[in-house]
Amino acid sequence: MWYGSSDEMVKFVVVDDDEKEIEHVSALIHEVTRDAKIVSFSKITKGLKAEIQNVDEHKVYILDIELANKVSGITIAKLIREVDWESEIIFITNHDKMFESTHRSVYEVFDFIEKFHDFDKRFKKALRNILKRNFDNKMFKYSANNVDLNIYYRNILYIFRDTEERKLVIVTPNNKYKVSLNIKDIMDFLDGRFVQCHRSCIVNKNRVEEMNYKDGYFVLDTGEKVYMLSKMNRK
Repeated sequence: MWYGSSDEMVKFVVVDDDEKEIEHVSALIHEVTRDAKIVSFSKITKGLKAEIQNVDEHKVYILDIELANKVSGITIAKLIREVDWESEIIFITNHDKMFESTHRSVYEVFDFIEKFHDFDKRFKKALRNILKRNFDNKMFKYSANNVDLNIYYRNILYIFRDTEERKLVIVTPNNKYKVSLNIKDIMDFLDGRFVQCHRSCIVNKNRVEEMNYKDGYFVLDTGEKVYMLSKMNRK
């Protein structure tokens, strides 16, 4: 078993129907950051949809505007922004500036880069600017018994003890993950944003809107009210 925290590199998702373009873009990414994690798709698939739905990872999407089968990068950007407003989007395009000005604000696009206009230089500059940002990339990593988790700390709402299964449950806005650890062990690998608020619960204080010690509950920024707050663990 291994678990702990890590400043994980941003994950890159490349969507292009030209395999040579995917290879070219991937090579440029590796020039900027050698240890980059890259996944690629040539069209909208179940795998790409699953990638988009997994908002527990911060990503940079690199989307070709014009794809085969009448699918566009704009369609994919729309799917991304339905669930994820934190990851960055870079469009690779041949379209004019009017197209760019129309869509940049709608989908909060980081950049539009023309394929045949100083592409390599502009693309690498865009990546460097993204990576210079102060992303909160600290992660909880856990691997045991065919379970392999990589969860951003900022996406963990709280962690509680499941007394029936005797496991900890890590709660994020979209998922719950069970791990075979105890409260003391997991606290050793979390940072200062996490506090033990109950003998069986740890909460991410950055995600808390209200702590009601009198009635023994806290309210998260998702609106969820959790009755696992103890005066004994007041901090």
